[in-house]
Amino acid sequence: MTSAAISAIEWGTLVGQRPRQAGCNSRLAVHGNDVQVPLARITASDGTSAFGACRPITQKEAHAFLGQRVDDLITIASGVDPRAASLEFPLWDLLGQITGRPVYSLLAESAGKTLSQPPRVRCYDTSLYIDDLHLATDEEGAALIASEARFGYEHGHRSFKIKVGRGARHMPLLEGNRRDVAVIRAVRAEVGPGPAILIDANNGYNLNIAKQILTETADCNIFWLEEAFHEDGALYEDLHDWIEREGLATNIADGEGLASPMLLDYARDGFVDIIQYDIFSHGITKWLETGAQLDGWNVGTAPHHYGRHIGNYVSGHLAAAVDGFLFIEWDECATPGLDGSAYQVDDGYVPMPDLPGFGLNLDEKRFQQAVSANGFSLRQ
Repeated sequence: MTSAAISAIEWGTLVGQRPRQAGCNSRLAVHGNDVQVPLARITASDGTSAFGACRPITQKEAHAFLGQRVDDLITIASGVDPRAASLEFPLWDLLGQITGRPVYSLLAESAGKTLSQPPRVRCYDTSLYIDDLHLATDEEGAALIASEARFGYEHGHRSFKIKVGRGARHMPLLEGNRRDVAVIRAVRAEVGPGPAILIDANNGYNLNIAKQILTETADCNIFWLEEAFHEDGALYEDLHDWIEREGLATNIADGEGLASPMLLDYARDGFVDIIQYDIFSHGITKWLETGAQLDGWNVGTAPHHYGRHIGNYVSGHLAAAVDGFLFIEWDECATPGLDGSAYQVDDGYVPMPDLPGFGLNLDEKRFQQAVSANGFSLRQ
């Protein structure tokens, strides 16, 4: 495809900010306003440059890639070579820049699929955290989270994920469960019957609490319950069978973070409906394989990415290759230096831009400031 080789690698972290502070989940304290966005930019010997999310790597690790042929690190057919996994996202962007094609087009070809037009991918507002602990009554707390859902609705969202599990750490158990139910019901009333409502307990429930919450919100038509408790095949089988007997339409979703190595077995066996491996830690190349596997089992795909901003823009490209791709997790941020204006939430969907690579741009001055402040620059 190309004789180009890697001639330069630059790494630095930009800092973004959410429109409001993100509060607690069932396990952790306040997440705050700031978002760390670590990026690597790679330049090929033909002058083409590209960038993407990149975990912190040492200069020694980065130096090993200088002089290596792009074709040896990434191909459409095989994706990114495992030894270059740390540069997965910059490499997909580079391949898109070299070929003049969006990453979603490359992924569709890799999966043997044909696109007639750019994908339009469903998304959800992931910003409804446990922000109400300072409020004394359930009514006040529920009203606050409902107002946050209204903000998302007015900014184009039509699906909403609510953090629940207040009784796991932050409130007495029964009071926390009651507040969870009040919040779910208030959000449903605020956004109306059409939007999807997802709830995420971050392993803060047990089996019986999960059943109680779903029973008390049965008329809210919850689309998924995420991380009800740490993955357990026996408990998930019980919960899945109970949901079916109760006539609920709620799906079981899991896979973020330190997921059980048995999780895909649970999915294959029909106990888990949606897999959520992180888009960055799992990577696009592995997701192509995993997504095809899940499609074969009729299990949904919904990659997690919270907390890095750029995941808003990259995860939806996978929808072109995976039939069961359900949602982009949308973590609203503004990161000076990172231009994602080609992506806009529109009536619950994000149209993928018809631009090379991921369709993103960097402000050179701000990126170089980040490289100087907290990163490095290597050239052959």
